[in-house]
Amino acid sequence: MTKPEELLRNNTQRDRRLFLKAGAAAVATTGSFTNPLLGQEDDVAESPGEKILIGIMGVNGRGAAIANGMMAAKNTEIAYICDVDTRAALRVGQLVTERQNKQPKVVDDFRRILDDTGINVLVVSAPNHWHAPATILGCSAGKHVYVEKPCSHTPQEGELAVQAARKHQRIVQMGTQRRSWPGIVEGISKIHEGAIGKVLYARTWYNNRRPSIGAGKIAPVPDWLDWRMWQGPAPDRPFKDNIIHYNWHWHWHWGNGELGNNGVHAIDVARWGLQVTYPKRVTAGGGKYRHDDGQETPDTMMVTYDFPENKTITWEGLSWSPLGPHDSGFGISFHGTEGSLVIRSNSYTIYDMKSAEVATGTGNAGDTDHFADFLDAVRTGRLPNADIEKAHQSTLLCHLGNIAYRTDSVLHTDPANGHIQNNPDAEALWGREYAPGWEPKV
Repeated sequence: MTKPEELLRNNTQRDRRLFLKAGAAAVATTGSFTNPLLGQEDDVAESPGEKILIGIMGVNGRGAAIANGMMAAKNTEIAYICDVDTRAALRVGQLVTERQNKQPKVVDDFRRILDDTGINVLVVSAPNHWHAPATILGCSAGKHVYVEKPCSHTPQEGELAVQAARKHQRIVQMGTQRRSWPGIVEGISKIHEGAIGKVLYARTWYNNRRPSIGAGKIAPVPDWLDWRMWQGPAPDRPFKDNIIHYNWHWHWHWGNGELGNNGVHAIDVARWGLQVTYPKRVTAGGGKYRHDDGQETPDTMMVTYDFPENKTITWEGLSWSPLGPHDSGFGISFHGTEGSLVIRSNSYTIYDMKSAEVATGTGNAGDTDHFADFLDAVRTGRLPNADIEKAHQSTLLCHLGNIAYRTDSVLHTDPANGHIQNNPDAEALWGREYAPGWEPKV
């Protein structure tokens, strides 16, 4: 078993790698960038407005990378680092200090960020059950919000997050970076221009080789962790030794399984390409087959979404076998009357009806373009590429797939808003129970 001091050293080395990787990508793309959806060039160095002050909630993993990426943009400052794990907060706080030559405030309660009227942006990179409640509170406190995917833990939360952003006129961007990757934007444009004819079907998939998480035992809460604040909006559950900082994904109380973890990235692109919004029917199958452990969410899953436009999206999640379609562990394929287009990573390939390759395209990956799009939207007031309404529509598909699986039922949904119809068991999962005082409100 890894000793605590070795774990701390490994985490510090990991965060430094994330910082260096994000910094190198930022150096390669700073200066001027093209927003492909606006079709115009913006000079990042001359962006209008005052310096954007940022507070980051949750810095174990993604939060550290976001901190570095946001610092790499022009005229920004990380003013707060917040984490309920004091080790992570101090570690990343030190890394930020070294990078920007100014020490951020290090806190363990994100409400300190909300109370500071000088802060412009709240970054929400805590676990899923925090995403929408923190976004809603951030909007009501006058902050623009960059929220990691999925943008909500339940469908109801997603709707409330959209309402909060609109009511308070705040910019809210979800961390589905492919909305800003030039190669993906170009590929989707090809689809919309008719390069493969009338597109009727999109297939999405995610493959991995995840190990067992073990059974997990109730254990004393470590002295470096505020377990109640980690749970926040979620009702209290006993601390187990295999929950943090990642395996909460596989428990319905805090996470949304692989569908909400990685499926949202692919489904968002599929929905974008097919130009569909809410489905009329959702079915799901699969189960937890590979490991005999404490995981609650499926490790093998297939979901089918049928839309009123006579179009279909499928998602295949296989968390224990790395080989995916088209020799890619993650991807999206679009199938039209005149050909197909396959997206792998940050590139696309077009095939004719004889499966011959006829065109390809690629572009930058990573966070840089997505962060730049968000910061530009904050400065100008326009909607960002992954605006909260688009984010909710894509995240909702993940929720509906999970609900269909959990209730072992076919969901018939209202194509006007995605609401479940005539299925009381499924409708009961539209929202959730909250810890006292944490119910999200707009």
